[in-house]
Amino acid sequence: MMKGAHFPATAAAFALLALATFHLVSASDPSSLQDFCVALKNTDVFVNGKFCKDPKLVTEDDFFFDGLRMPGNTSNAVGSKVTPANVEQIAGLNTLGISLARIDYAPNGGLNPPHTHPRASEFLVVMEGTLYVGFVTSNTDNGNRLFTKVLYPGDVFVFPVGLIHFQFNIGKVKAVAIAGLSSQNPGVITIANAVFGSKPPIKLDVLTKAFQVDNNVVQYLQNQFWYDNN
Repeated sequence: MMKGAHFPATAAAFALLALATFHLVSASDPSSLQDFCVALKNTDVFVNGKFCKDPKLVTEDDFFFDGLRMPGNTSNAVGSKVTPANVEQIAGLNTLGISLARIDYAPNGGLNPPHTHPRASEFLVVMEGTLYVGFVTSNTDNGNRLFTKVLYPGDVFVFPVGLIHFQFNIGKVKAVAIAGLSSQNPGVITIANAVFGSKPPIKLDVLTKAFQVDNNVVQYLQNQFWYDNN
């Protein structure tokens, strides 16, 4: 758990993230037409978003989540763990267009691998440690430009919606960051997992031509265990 001295900074970061992401709300998220629309989870009907719970049955717990106070387990292949706080964890986020996540990074190379959020921009605040972060622009932007920065506690970096981005712990101690996202359900696509770990696998001919490598390289990559840190 983060030491007590960090709680004021954490609270300030949460408030800042809430305000910042409020102004980045994606048009893909449904807008609220009442004070709140707490997500109704126990339903077999699938819609674009969530049904509203009867307001008379809403309680304080529908707006509460304590999962970000505990560090995530970084003892895995990539050395990181993402703890989400989206509409699946906080039903009261439904129609509000915002969510949060805590990311823990192991010392000496903990990595949140290259990934995208198809429905959200991301606002990252470093709470502990030192992170090398970056994103890559789209094909039409002069050939996929890379923007990178080294971040220290209190520093902020923004990842635009849909662009591939990453965070890498370059410090000798653990790192912790809090992310704000402009969707109640931002989604995540981890690039390596999606390309080489899809089920069923993408045909060898497709990947060998796309990456300009031989079959053995693609087969080796497809046979790896692609860990999902979310």
